[in-house]
Amino acid sequence: MFITNAFKKIQYNSPMILTYALLSLVVAVVGYLTQGASTALLFSVYRAPLTDPLTYPRLIGHVLGHTDLNHYFSNFLLILLIGPMLEEKYGSVPMLIMILITSLATGLIFLLVSNETRLLGASGIVFMLILLSSFVNVKRGKIPLTLILVIIAYIGREAYQGFTAKDNISHLTHVIGGLCGAVLGFFINAHRMGADAQVKTEESV
Repeated sequence: MFITNAFKKIQYNSPMILTYALLSLVVAVVGYLTQGASTALLFSVYRAPLTDPLTYPRLIGHVLGHTDLNHYFSNFLLILLIGPMLEEKYGSVPMLIMILITSLATGLIFLLVSNETRLLGASGIVFMLILLSSFVNVKRGKIPLTLILVIIAYIGREAYQGFTAKDNISHLTHVIGGLCGAVLGFFINAHRMGADAQVKTEESV
């Protein structure tokens, strides 16, 4: 009885982010069971013939794939920390659209310019959310200092490491994800501020 009541009190408070986390966890577990075969087939971006029908869903599905559970948890601990706040502010559907845009942008740019063999993981989404979070308290006509500092700290660092570091981390993806967060945050907040200004003007008439 106690356990049943406890479960009833649990709220699925962030549908988009929680569903994304659960789907990625399933993909990670299935990838482990198939020794990475399913992840390579469906949830990784790499150069493949345009005639391969799976090339196109992989451009978006790569943000569901992870090399292992450690890779998964390193990304989703941050996503579960930042994402619900942003989903509450912007809504579930806009969050889904922003994740899809960032997935497609990172996948396409990786194929076009990267020398790495393959891309997978939610790190681009993490950086998109980090930059997007800097717009939460933005005011009309103002540039948040937090946004400037985050751009310098995250995008600047990743751009530098992309040229200097010799590791298996796709720093390009981090940069593109962060830029997507900055651009999307700017346009969404500009649109909302414009709409709010219009409502106030109509109310004052």
